[in-house]
Amino acid sequence: MAYNLSVKVHPVVLFQIVDAYERRNADAHRVIGTLLGSVEKGVVEVTNCFCVPHKEYEETVEAEIVYAKEMFEFNKRVNPQENIVGWWATGHEVTSHSSAIHDFYSRECANPIHLTLDTTLQGERMGVKAYLNVPIGVPGGKVGCMFTPISVDVICYEPEVVGIQLASKTALAHKDTVEPMMDLARIAEATNKLSTLLDQVLAYVEEVLAGKVAPDNSVGRALTDMINSVPKMSPEEFDKMFNSNIKDLLMVMTLSQLVKTQLQLNEKLTLLTSL
Repeated sequence: MAYNLSVKVHPVVLFQIVDAYERRNADAHRVIGTLLGSVEKGVVEVTNCFCVPHKEYEETVEAEIVYAKEMFEFNKRVNPQENIVGWWATGHEVTSHSSAIHDFYSRECANPIHLTLDTTLQGERMGVKAYLNVPIGVPGGKVGCMFTPISVDVICYEPEVVGIQLASKTALAHKDTVEPMMDLARIAEATNKLSTLLDQVLAYVEEVLAGKVAPDNSVGRALTDMINSVPKMSPEEFDKMFNSNIKDLLMVMTLSQLVKTQLQLNEKLTLLTSL
């Protein structure tokens, strides 16, 4: 058994878990489900999940096993690269029923992980934890198991980053919906954000040089790596490269608008000929 696994979770998985928790039955205290993804070189990447109906009693737990298997088969038709990698549950801790549920997933995949999402918001945050079930005991004696914490991080594809940034604006704007911005507006926003970050870095460097702030070696190395990663070019070469990229972006936007107009015109002509 691999004890050095690490877990990478995509935001869509967390959104699906929260959505399932919000849609739970009135008498349900927590929700469980199946985690889907892939395992490669000791890293479990969780890209999808679905909820599994269940009922918990004081001594036993009942889960819709047939439903879970059918849902996995349906998902396999759409995403054949996704396999079962473990299961999830809402709450901030492992319960007495977790071992029974984990036993089922141990038969579905090797080294299943257990992911918990704290929907009770203890500590004023929605904590995410991952566990691996480890057998314990002595040779020739009683054996058991325990859930050992493993590292878990949230990673994003580039489209997911755009979606999260857009969704985060609802908290600042106090609105239920936010309209997506145009490409040029996003470029302007990113430029302003970059300018603000550069001002913060310059202010930090000036304070360190003035002796107002103690220097940090890790920050210094990070700044050095950042500076070395910037291509060495003259201001004229940078302006030429920047203007060329802007022209390419404007050309792509123009072509996309033309294609959109062409499709709308074709749809209307098709509708007229069918009447």
